[in-house]
Amino acid sequence: MKTALNPVNSNSLASVFTDFKEITKARLAISVVFSSIAGYLLGTYEIELMSLLLLGFGGYCMVGASNAYNQVIERDLDALMNRTRNRPVASGRMSVNSAILIAAIMTVLGVVSLYYLSPKTAMFGAISIFLYTCVYTPLKTKTPLAVFVGAFPGAIPFMLGWVAATNDFGIEPGTLFMIQFFWQFPHFWALGWILDDDYNKAGFKLLPTGKKDKGTALQIIMYTFWMIIISVIPAFGITGRLHLSLPAAVLVLMMGLVMLYFAFRLFERRDNKTARGLMIASVSYITLIQITYVVDKFLY
Repeated sequence: MKTALNPVNSNSLASVFTDFKEITKARLAISVVFSSIAGYLLGTYEIELMSLLLLGFGGYCMVGASNAYNQVIERDLDALMNRTRNRPVASGRMSVNSAILIAAIMTVLGVVSLYYLSPKTAMFGAISIFLYTCVYTPLKTKTPLAVFVGAFPGAIPFMLGWVAATNDFGIEPGTLFMIQFFWQFPHFWALGWILDDDYNKAGFKLLPTGKKDKGTALQIIMYTFWMIIISVIPAFGITGRLHLSLPAAVLVLMMGLVMLYFAFRLFERRDNKTARGLMIASVSYITLIQITYVVDKFLY
């Protein structure tokens, strides 16, 4: 005889799962895990399923913990913005203590998982949480330099995968770090441009000039340019085991030029529609070049 599910319990479980996804920013965490796995595939000599699982689990935990800590610290500010007022802690659906407990458990699980891969992997993961939570988050209401600081933990995932595969930090993971570091600026400033009015409600100072002006757009162009340069450098054979074939380098260059095109359009038009186009282009870019790097490694 089948027993019907209690609709109240079913709804409660669904609500808990939804809040967990929101407190950990599941979509962002999954994109970080994707970057880490791409870095691992680039660095490894032999793919080990257990290592991939540990990296994916540990990476999700570290990002999820950072986001949970962030939402505890910024709960009052989140409540002021349309984009964030419905987050679990800001809305009151989840208590501060519950969110801290989730963050603490995920921190421990993440560090242990990454340490099992290698001590250096765990160290970089812990540094990422510290910079995001203790430096970037408090600076967001004080100075646009917060974006510069936030670019460091944001750039770690691609590099982290290589370190997890090799337990070594050299020019190869350093190059992966620099690609994602320079990418952070056009990506985040495009998002900041779109959400500037909402961010201002909470006192966040995220655009480099504080305004949606030509100065901000010019800096977006500059960082996009350097991102393109760094992303094709492996084609010149000066980045150790990290290299690109000529066809892959041309493809990466073309994708970068698409982003640069949107950056120049933003300089000319300075509107939210163009900024949204740049943001979409940036998300596509970082995903596609990581796929290109990995496919190129196994084809050539």
